[in-house]
Amino acid sequence: MLGSDYSTKFAPWLALGCLSPRKIFEQIREYEKEKVANKSTYWVLFELMWRDFFRFFAAKHGNKIFKLYGVSGGDWEWQSDAKLFQLWARGLTGYPLVDANMRELRATGFMSNRGRQNVASFLALDMKIDWRMGADWFESYLVDYDVASNWGNWVHAAGMTTGRINRFNVIRQSKMYDKDGRYIRHWVPELRSMPVRYIHEPWTLSPDEKLQFGAESYPAPCLDPASFREEGGGKGKGRKRSKGGRRRR
Repeated sequence: MLGSDYSTKFAPWLALGCLSPRKIFEQIREYEKEKVANKSTYWVLFELMWRDFFRFFAAKHGNKIFKLYGVSGGDWEWQSDAKLFQLWARGLTGYPLVDANMRELRATGFMSNRGRQNVASFLALDMKIDWRMGADWFESYLVDYDVASNWGNWVHAAGMTTGRINRFNVIRQSKMYDKDGRYIRHWVPELRSMPVRYIHEPWTLSPDEKLQFGAESYPAPCLDPASFREEGGGKGKGRKRSKGGRRRR
């Protein structure tokens, strides 16, 4: 999630109408014809189609994408704990991957797609905070803010559609996509001296060990880490709905 290769950074230009998605599509097809078609070209086209999907999704469902229960309805339980929300928004949850992404957002106005999926899942499905608070926060900070893409992604992340609900295990995701902790160290200076074996789960250290690695100021996790071990996840374990639309806990 660091460097120039993990994202095209086309999104701000697309959101502001400075760049045409058709132009990108045509250029990629030309590149594939003249040089090579690979995973990189595939995923750029895939994300362009996903962008279009959310436009059609918003056109179909209208203002429902802004409603608490999205397009699915139901009586799910949400909370609007302001203090807990601020831990998420300021990157002080005690979960390094979440905190690194939220700090990057505040500093740059950008966050990778991987990061967006993880922090949205964490807020809505783990903290159980009204997902619209997260969508509003993104709207305020993203340089690539786009109504359909932002709210469409959030309503999906919160499980407020009739499809599968994916809960991302932020500990496992951290180990998978930031194995050596470079991204975390870049955005969370409290953990810059932390060995790789601890950087994804710094709460496993004793107070003396935290002091040894200069991490004594990093906050304790705001949620019990045991919940991630119990429920598993990875790319996201599908969360089942019980009758009446509630989550099984």
